[in-house]
This record gives sequence, structure tokens and C-alpha cells, in this order.
Amino acid sequence: MDAVSADAALARQIAAEAGELLLGIQAAGTLGKALGDAGDARANRFILDRLRAERPDDFVLSEEAADDPARCAARRLWVVDPLDGTQEFCQGRSDWAVHIGLSIDGAPVVGAVALPARGLAICTDQCRAPSAANIPPRVVVSRSRPPAEAVKVADAIGGVLVPMGSAGAKAMAVVLGEADAYVHSGGQYVWDNCAPAAVALAAGLHVSRLDGSPLVYNRADTYLPDLLICAPALAGTILAVLNA
Repeated sequence: MDAVSADAALARQIAAEAGELLLGIQAAGTLGKALGDAGDARANRFILDRLRAERPDDFVLSEEAADDPARCAARRLWVVDPLDGTQEFCQGRSDWAVHIGLSIDGAPVVGAVALPARGLAICTDQCRAPSAANIPPRVVVSRSRPPAEAVKVADAIGGVLVPMGSAGAKAMAVVLGEADAYVHSGGQYVWDNCAPAAVALAAGLHVSRLDGSPLVYNRADTYLPDLLICAPALAGTILAVLNA
């Protein structure tokens, strides 16, 4: 097994195990904010412990841990969201995720996104291109605040908006062929999209910023506000609409 394959297998294993941990917390707790706090803390501790044991020389950036600025000089950076979609998790919904991503030289190379409530852990080493496009095309958006850009895209391609929870759930809907585009402009951080971007790229999808530029990781600023994941056949049209 080469190094990238070994990293992918590790990412998938950790994402799946963290997902099982979170399902146990969810089953044993009472729905509400305290459940989300417990899930964030315990999943973060579990993931950091595993990565430190298995990849002691690598840096890790997690939403739930202090940032070490020394990471910016490293080639390899694990980018982690222990519980993406805390609100959905607290409500007992299925559209939440665990993100384990690895950027190498700033690019999203390895990733695993677990959808524990669906029993899935989707990884860069096991991706397949999605099946034929949906008719009409489906554009996944935030349940609470669909961005104007996504509405504009849906209108341009004759699509329909599909509200969904976490960033990981929305990105994986495109990877799984359940949706055709994920257009986000409401603000994200690197842990929201590193693992999903890596998986989507491995599946042969178009992945970029809304202006068409690549997603770049391991910068000092962790803010990475916008994202497009879509079927390659739609990318040109969508980017033209977004940047007209």
C-alpha cells in the first residue's frame, strides 16, 4: 500500500469510528445543545488522539482545538471537523457528518466524510463517478439560508433547490449522485470543506471557489468562504452564471 492509500485508509477508519462514537453519544443523551457540546468535545479528543498516535510527525488543524501557526510551514496538514452539522446532530437528523481531510502542499489530497446516521464513510480511495444527472438538476443548499448565488444557478440550469444540513452532507449528496451541484457562498472555514473537496475531486467532480480558482489549504487564515462542487458537465455554465 502506498503512502496516499495508507492515509486514505486511516482517514476512513477514523471518520467511521468517530461516527460510531457520536451515534452512541446521541443515543445516550437528550437532544439539545449539551448533546452537541459533548459530541464536539469527545469526537475531537478521539480524532486527535488517533492522528497523533498514527501520524505523530503531521500537524492537525481541528475546528475544536487551538491552532498551531507552525503548521503553515508543513507540507502535510490534517484538517478535521469532528462534528459537521452540530444543529442537525442535536435535532436527531441524519444530515450531519465527520470530516477527516489531509492537505499536502496546500491541496486537498486525502479525505473521508462519514455520514454516520446513514452508515456511510465515503473516502478518496473508494470513490466512483456519480450516475447520470438528475432531471431536473438538484442544487443542495442550506436549510436556513440558501445563498442568492445558488438560487441564481438553479434558475439558470432549470434546477430545483434541495435544503440539507451540514456541508459534508451536501457535498456527499453530489458525490453520491443524489444532487448535481453544491453552491455555497455563506462563509466556511477550511475544516468545513477540506475532506469533502478531496472526496469530490477523487470522484471526478468539479471543485473550486465560486470564481473558478482552486481551494488552497494550510494558509494562516482558516477562512475559506465559498465553494462549488458540481458535475463537470455543469461547471462551465455554473461558473459563467456566477461570474457574469
